[in-house]
Amino acid sequence: MSSSVKIKTLIIDDRHVGAREDQNILEVARENGIDIPTLCSIDGLSAYGGCRLCMVEVAGTPKLLPACMTTVEEGMQVFTQTERLRKLRKNLLELYFSERNHVCSVCVSNDNCDLQAMAQKVGMDHVHYPYIYPDLEVDVTSERFVMDHNRCIMCTRCVRVCDEIEGAHTLDIKDRGIEARIVTDLDQPWGESETCTLCGKCVHVCPTGALFEKGKSVGEMSKRRQFLPYLSLMRGEKK
Repeated sequence: MSSSVKIKTLIIDDRHVGAREDQNILEVARENGIDIPTLCSIDGLSAYGGCRLCMVEVAGTPKLLPACMTTVEEGMQVFTQTERLRKLRKNLLELYFSERNHVCSVCVSNDNCDLQAMAQKVGMDHVHYPYIYPDLEVDVTSERFVMDHNRCIMCTRCVRVCDEIEGAHTLDIKDRGIEARIVTDLDQPWGESETCTLCGKCVHVCPTGALFEKGKSVGEMSKRRQFLPYLSLMRGEKK
């Protein structure tokens, strides 16, 4: 560690912890075994701050802050499991389920899905919001993989791993808000992409059944993500 990097001391849920000055709250929490829910953040990829599940309370600040995007400060006091946060996370998950078409019983990632696991963790047993039931595309043009927009939560893990780890930048985002979609190249079918290397990294970082391998049936699509921290280190990426 460089001698120029300063160490900060802060409190997370009544625990005094040390952190480098360039770290964010989520990184420090993970290093100390403190669980902060998240769907868009994953070790080995840059922070995105999209899912908003990692919001935390910080003493002296009235608004909630995303743990993955908030740099630590000396003396900071962080709360990760307040009643306000529990209600927020549950409401956010209900919105995720209502916005697209998540039917776990017929999904290839059933019992292997981060969204499903997170809903169970917070005790979400039904959705209070009206379902939108959008008519979304399922792209089966790739020779190896499928992209099902019905199950996408726009976490951008696939976009970031394609850019930061594989270096292809095949995937990107078009439109905004509820109309946002993951696209390949210049919004063409995946099977027609000239940049995709068919490496499968995007499939294995996907938290839901939005990306999966062809030939997988209900509940058969498990994700392998152990490669991420190693490849990130080998490419000289900052974790």
